[in-house]
Amino acid sequence: MHAAAAEPAFEPLIRLEMEMETFLSDWQHCDYLSSFLARMISHNRTDPVRHANFFSSALNELLEVSFRGGSSGGRIGCTVYRQGELERVKLSFPCPPGQHDFYREAVSKTRKGDAYARYLDAVSTALAPTREIVLLDLAINFEAEISLEEEASSSITLVVDLPLGGIVS
Repeated sequence: MHAAAAEPAFEPLIRLEMEMETFLSDWQHCDYLSSFLARMISHNRTDPVRHANFFSSALNELLEVSFRGGSSGGRIGCTVYRQGELERVKLSFPCPPGQHDFYREAVSKTRKGDAYARYLDAVSTALAPTREIVLLDLAINFEAEISLEEEASSSITLVVDLPLGGIVS
């Protein structure tokens, strides 16, 4: 019996941390951080500008989820990993215990067979994008696989795998 080939590991590319209170002090931090991280990790891609644009858009949406749902105590941390054409973002942020159920449910909805119909219904009826719509958007439009890690009752980590190399513009 042959052992299954080990899957290549995700290699860490960059990590950024800041006080959540500082992050929450200005909505523009979402855009600034996503643009900076996108430029840092896209330099060695075949089309670095295209890759940076896609990655920045996806990461900006993810940061906005933490901006809308995070609490001011603690730190926000974002680590980007790579495995071939796949980028993995781990975004950790303080989250009140009462919101953990929301994130569990929202993440589970991204994996259900009706995610596309749920996304279309949500964007056609919502006046502004909600955290749930943003997660569905990442799953549908960026083909992201999203999971949740809960290590402490006061924070959560969203894990988002982005196959950006396969997205057709």
